[in-house]
Amino acid sequence: MKKQTLMGKQALIDALKKFDPRVQMHNPVMFVTFIGAILTTIIAGSHLLQGISFSFELQISLWLWLTVYFANIAEAVAEGHSRAQAESLKRSRVDNVAKVLRNGKIVMLPSSQIKKGDQVVCEAGDIIPADGEVIEGIASVDESAITGESAPVIRESGGDRSAVTGGTRVNSDRIVVSVSVEQGEGFIDRIISLIEGAKRQKTPNEIALNIVLAALTIVFLLTVTSLKFFADFAEWSAHQDMTHVVTVPILIALLVCLIPTTIGGLLSAIGIAGINKLIGKNVISKSGRAIEAAGDIDVILLDKTGTITLGNRMAVAFFSAPSVSEEQVAVAAQAASFADETPEGRSVVVLAKNKFNLRSIHSSEGTPTFIPFTAQTRMSGVDYIDDTGACMSSIRKGSVEAIVGYVKTLGGNMPKELDTVQQEIAQTGGTPLAVAENGKVVGIIHLKDMVKGGIKERFAHLRKMGIRTVMITGDNPLTAAAIAAEAGVDDFIAEATPESKLARIRHEQSEGHLVAMTGDGTNDAPALAQADVGVTMNTGTQAAREAGNMVDLDSNPTKLIEIVETGKQILMTRGALTTFSIANDVAKYFAIIPALFSVLYATQGTQGPLWVLNVMRLATPQSAILSAVIFNALIIIALVPLALRGVTYRPQSASALVRRNLLIYGAGGLVAPFIGIKLIDLLVASMGLIR
Repeated sequence: MKKQTLMGKQALIDALKKFDPRVQMHNPVMFVTFIGAILTTIIAGSHLLQGISFSFELQISLWLWLTVYFANIAEAVAEGHSRAQAESLKRSRVDNVAKVLRNGKIVMLPSSQIKKGDQVVCEAGDIIPADGEVIEGIASVDESAITGESAPVIRESGGDRSAVTGGTRVNSDRIVVSVSVEQGEGFIDRIISLIEGAKRQKTPNEIALNIVLAALTIVFLLTVTSLKFFADFAEWSAHQDMTHVVTVPILIALLVCLIPTTIGGLLSAIGIAGINKLIGKNVISKSGRAIEAAGDIDVILLDKTGTITLGNRMAVAFFSAPSVSEEQVAVAAQAASFADETPEGRSVVVLAKNKFNLRSIHSSEGTPTFIPFTAQTRMSGVDYIDDTGACMSSIRKGSVEAIVGYVKTLGGNMPKELDTVQQEIAQTGGTPLAVAENGKVVGIIHLKDMVKGGIKERFAHLRKMGIRTVMITGDNPLTAAAIAAEAGVDDFIAEATPESKLARIRHEQSEGHLVAMTGDGTNDAPALAQADVGVTMNTGTQAAREAGNMVDLDSNPTKLIEIVETGKQILMTRGALTTFSIANDVAKYFAIIPALFSVLYATQGTQGPLWVLNVMRLATPQSAILSAVIFNALIIIALVPLALRGVTYRPQSASALVRRNLLIYGAGGLVAPFIGIKLIDLLVASMGLIR
């Protein structure tokens, strides 16, 4: 709470700094308001010096300044969240002494003096001084300063998990890192520059929307200017004095009320909030363009392993040899798996327990001696030893090749029925394990890379959003088709290669689609660079991280779905508030103009003909203008939470989304000014603010 209070106070101070004309010029709508505030202040000051009543002009001036200030606050609050993230990262950077290899010898240098191409030795307890690739060794690395995840990760040379980030800490062992960036160009440096709101560049859609808002501002400027000529003509033809009604402050106030100040004041905050939302999901976007593109994505390429499937093969079925029951196979498989600490081994124990309620070894044959699983033997097991030390019974479980080799040394072989079963499992993309007891193969275990729970529903969710999903896998077409059907994806690429991924993305783009993809390996780099949104895993190689335009610090491939939803939410928020703002302007036009000219062509003791259109019965032209200016300022600050939080996202078609926007924000934008301005007008009149 204290931190939020401090951030709020800082936002109020930062909002004052944004009154710099050079800052205001970047937003044409608010710049017009800013100029209007200056002019009305000058007029109020001149009236004061001349001894003329200046209360009305002063109030108009005050609320115009508040309108600009409230818009500044919206942007400052959004930037404050970004700045907090940036400051946290800045504090994580320290200038350590690094062990640099020079001519085969270790030289101690400050990390600030390390250059691209240097090779740095990092041992347990050392801070990795700069971004790079592991070229020698393997180590456990603590990346919590970057990802927020306390669990260490493994980094090793020669694979897709070789990239390391400056500022992370080596927990164990020793690695040699080849520095891949110059000072000030590291991953953390780029993150800091990206998330600092003040340095955020406008996206193409924002620029286009700013042009539209500027055009509307010009239209209303011409409209308001023409009112002066209309008033002069009406004054002459009706022989009425309209000088007290159509004054410069009133025309300025009317212009500010009619131009789209609501979206103009909130547009920048929405963009910065979009970056903050992704940061909250531990995703760093290298540009606002990528976030914007994420909202327009209609094709997603997803890797199968670890994204659609769990990535760990799980036991799903037992198959028994002739004259052996399935439960006997389960008993033997579970006993042989107690010493297997791999995920596959644990899944065999769980399957046996769930299917046959087997919870422990029950044997009267002797004392069990467990044989642990090793990568060399590719099997695990248990031997039952009697009191004399002789082996009474032995059970083994492991790869088919390892078990067949084992039983052959004991004079056994693989039954033809089980050989057929293991071939069928392999052909459908599963992994067969064999179980042997006392030198005979008694059964087969079917391991399967399980489709993640709820993933089919998520793909259906994407389909409602109009997004087509394509699974990428190295499996054969038969296996790929089976998994694709189970997962509910729309299409798949089997036996995928870097060339086939790139070709598919180009094909989709040539047909007008926007494509998103995840990847972490060097072989994914070409496709990541080609995709409109390329999300790179933080655990991936340096080449992959450079190729993508987003980095997922959690290295969670399914995060791509959340990124797309976030992008769409940002576009929805911008569209909703733009609809609301323009509807506001239309409503304010029809609310203010009749009240402003209600006295025109009025005869003594009667109201003018435009009084009929003054449906809100606003007290006076001055109270109508002042009430509208107050409403115009307050509505900006009222919508700041919505701009920062975003419109609630629901998967809908484009046409349904337009209807929803028009119904909620269009209709709401039309109604709100009538209610708000009337209530403020009653308050203004009761307080005697207009005399």
